[in-house]
Amino acid sequence: MIDLPHRLRALRRQQSLSLEQLGERTGLTKSYLSKLERGLSEPSISTVLRLAEAYGVGVSQLVGGDGAAQDEVVSLVRVADREVLQRRGLGNEYHYESLAGRRKVKAMEPFIVHPPREFPDAAAVFPHPGEEFLLVLKGAIEVQVGEREFRLDAGDSLYFDSELPHRMRTVSRGAAEVLVVAAH
Repeated sequence: MIDLPHRLRALRRQQSLSLEQLGERTGLTKSYLSKLERGLSEPSISTVLRLAEAYGVGVSQLVGGDGAAQDEVVSLVRVADREVLQRRGLGNEYHYESLAGRRKVKAMEPFIVHPPREFPDAAAVFPHPGEEFLLVLKGAIEVQVGEREFRLDAGDSLYFDSELPHRMRTVSRGAAEVLVVAAH
């Protein structure tokens, strides 16, 4: 997400939005949006989804990728070409790999997620509009959705309303890998 702050500011200016107006669209505070645009904070994937929706663009337009390829009807992303995103700043990192970054307009965002071993602090939950599907590809995870907790092992899946606060962590000895599909 090297150019994310620049892209966020440019999109906001192209659409003649103030930080306050963007905050109303996204539910994010003016000060947090300012920090994002100045590169002083890194957004969670749920924040990136909110921003993409507010701007009417795909996630890949915010985080990078080949602009010429984004209008493709069919999008092939080779494993070596996946866009890697990170959620930092809370002592634990979520690593995301975008699986459909070349599609400009899409109804869902598929990612491979490598959850951290520990949950970030209790306030760090990731609600966003839509629905979410998880399929554990490797390892085991614990997922909190609202007030409920679930343990998922390789092959298990979970589908939920993503407006509920949610987060996940790795509970297996080895690393976990989860297919996450967020639908808008």
